[in-house]
Amino acid sequence: MTNLPTLEFVLKNYSNFNSRATRDALVAYWRHVEKGGKMFWAVAGAMSSARLGITLSPAIKAGLISGLSVTGANLEESLFRLVAHNHYKNFPDYRYFTKQDDVKILENRMRRVTDTSIPEDEAFRVVEKYIVPVWREATLNNKRKFWHEYFYELVQSVDKKLYQGNSNECWLLAAALQNLPMVIPGYEDSTFGNIFASYVKSGECNANIAKSGIEYMVLFYEQYKKLSSGAGVGFFQIGGGIAGDFPICVVPSIKYDLKQKVKPWAYFCQISDSTTSYGSYSGATPNEKITWDKLTAETPMFVIESDATIVAPLILTALLECKANPSEANALIKKYSK
Repeated sequence: MTNLPTLEFVLKNYSNFNSRATRDALVAYWRHVEKGGKMFWAVAGAMSSARLGITLSPAIKAGLISGLSVTGANLEESLFRLVAHNHYKNFPDYRYFTKQDDVKILENRMRRVTDTSIPEDEAFRVVEKYIVPVWREATLNNKRKFWHEYFYELVQSVDKKLYQGNSNECWLLAAALQNLPMVIPGYEDSTFGNIFASYVKSGECNANIAKSGIEYMVLFYEQYKKLSSGAGVGFFQIGGGIAGDFPICVVPSIKYDLKQKVKPWAYFCQISDSTTSYGSYSGATPNEKITWDKLTAETPMFVIESDATIVAPLILTALLECKANPSEANALIKKYSK
């Protein structure tokens, strides 16, 4: 019986099309971290609501992920899953819903995300009670923090008696405990971005207590230099949008805007359901990024056109097996590479 059933399954069965891209991306990821390289993740979509934390959290703890760029929604929804998990509802028949079905969901104070829903009172309003006093205190004392720093502080201060979800599956908690480098570009476009704006409008909080996106890039300049030392840092992207667009630009910005030497990204993989089309960045092929000096012709590049909720847990589980059994992993890779 192998200690690496997921890795062996992928190596043995995934030979063509998107399955081949998944296998090759997985092996290249392992080769990169095995030689001391780091991996930076960009996570768009509603991955926290889809419980990506089940595999993302242990991967962070195992050192397979060294930094993150996530949307404000993914950041807060990881916390929601921790404190309100029992109140989520699933809607497997959502494809057949009428408008009135969704009106009922609204009236029940639920917010649907495809086939699941976030409970407003148990998630939004519970977290609001904890974070607003922190914002008010920061306003009173003229303190300024990055958006994720407020959530790092919050997730570590929540009373464990309030946990409904498994804390080992909360990727935000895992990242906070390691003080993982993180950027939250466009955090204003999130539930708590809106809630924060309302308190700014009412005069209870000062907008300046949340550091800006520009300050995030300034922070990321230095974070990237540290991450890319040694064997370099790769870029693993789920979805498209600002979560990926923002951090990947750090390389050309350091090179052309700061006029400093910088290592290129050492690896690139994107799991996406976007099709290549006119002007679509999310659906752009990786080689287009060569023209923007974000990647080079030598960068290992992979595109997996599939559902990230299927592919990402598979890759992370296989990588965790590799991390725990490196010699056996390398033997399996050699065996199935013939």
